[in-house]
Amino acid sequence: MPEFTDQVGRKVHLEKAPLRIVSTVPSQTELLYDLGLGESVVGITAYCVHPKNWLKEKTIIGGTKDLQIEKIRSLKPDLILGNKEENIKEQIEALAEDIPVWLSDIVTVDDATKMIAEVGHICGKQTEAKAINSEINRLRQELREKSSTPKTAAYFIWKDPYMVTADATFINSMLQEANLINVVQNHKDRYPVFTLQELAELKPEVVLLSSEPYSFTTGDLKEVATYFPKSTLRIVDGELFSWYGSRMIKALKYFNSAF
Repeated sequence: MPEFTDQVGRKVHLEKAPLRIVSTVPSQTELLYDLGLGESVVGITAYCVHPKNWLKEKTIIGGTKDLQIEKIRSLKPDLILGNKEENIKEQIEALAEDIPVWLSDIVTVDDATKMIAEVGHICGKQTEAKAINSEINRLRQELREKSSTPKTAAYFIWKDPYMVTADATFINSMLQEANLINVVQNHKDRYPVFTLQELAELKPEVVLLSSEPYSFTTGDLKEVATYFPKSTLRIVDGELFSWYGSRMIKALKYFNSAF
């Protein structure tokens, strides 16, 4: 019986390569599509917006933190792909009682490429996973070769209160790939709350307002800009900084042109 160890150290037993997969994380759902596993995916969350047609074609099994346990069981999956941070521990544990559940735990880009390789291995798509990782690593190297002096940055994810991304987060790792130094990366909290004045005192050269989980608007940008008159400000696609699957290819291409 094949046995795999997921990224939180759990042993996952599979009889064979999975034929009925449920994905509880949007970025990993897109990865399954790009691995060529469209026919094997039977259930996704309401937030799995890539590829767009899957929201109509696949069974929706709730949200990432509100999984519909019995609906998932009714699909008779032979594998569930989840994530330590994005899913609720108790819900995952309930599903794992009678269904193989493989959990990712992503903090760095290296964690993400290891996840891609392992999912490819589990699902019999090693060649496809290797191709995705090869392109990711090629783009990372290209960025390193082009890098100039890093700029300091603040990355906003929420408003009322204002919340930014700090250390031990995948977003922070992606900022580093973009040659940006997070001004709050050493904060004790992963997603600390700041006032605009407090952040302004840290003098970030670049201020990024994310499209998710809070969708910042041009009105928000104008409000924030009054505190950062010397900074470069922009609203960015949050998927490019927080999705840790095959979308990293698009993210790294964007970093290459934007930063």
